[in-house]
Amino acid sequence: MKEVMLDPADFVGMSFWIISAAMTAATFFFFMERDRAVGKWKTSLSVAALVTGIAAIHYFYMREVWIVSGTSPTTFRYVDWLLTVPLQIIEFYLILTAIAVVRSALFWKLMAASVVMLVFGYFGEIRSINVWGAFVISMLAWLFIIYEVFLGEASKISAENGTEASKKAFNALRIIVTVGWAIYPLGYVLGYTGGGSENMLNIVYNLADFVNKIAFGVVIWAAATSSSHEQTS
Repeated sequence: MKEVMLDPADFVGMSFWIISAAMTAATFFFFMERDRAVGKWKTSLSVAALVTGIAAIHYFYMREVWIVSGTSPTTFRYVDWLLTVPLQIIEFYLILTAIAVVRSALFWKLMAASVVMLVFGYFGEIRSINVWGAFVISMLAWLFIIYEVFLGEASKISAENGTEASKKAFNALRIIVTVGWAIYPLGYVLGYTGGGSENMLNIVYNLADFVNKIAFGVVIWAAATSSSHEQTS
């Protein structure tokens, strides 16, 4: 049986390997740093570690699919996102519940929007429905999340009840959800415009995951350790 190795000129394959290692390292880091956090921030750091841990597992599989077959590991990628994106939505909710009494309806609104965004993106990528119709629906769901965290109930709770640490975390997370998550539709457009490019699609998606999952966790870590320092000083 012929052994399949990573081609040094395969930059997409290299991006899969780099992010696999980065996600694994981030997972260990977030779990180890839980001891520096207090109260509900420990839970937030655990969720951050789960996000990068789940992503690391899937990236080990996705890099093999790419290296062996040279095709986009769409199914693995969306299984990853269907688990990790709702967990990131949970982070917003955890930050808010740490500072105020929050209606469960807020959580379910954000969760439903994230699931709609992902499900229609997946249907579009596997061509079970029109690519661009699915794109529009996914974008609308994403814009609803942005509205909620900037102008809706979630934003008001943070502004009115937040501590210095929680406000910094909430503001940084919503910037990631706005600017960082914008990389995903860019990859979708580049991957399916004209003849499409699997190389470009995967490089952009990998970059987006690297920025959003790890940076998302780093924001939580910074807030958690900052909050702990405030309470002990």
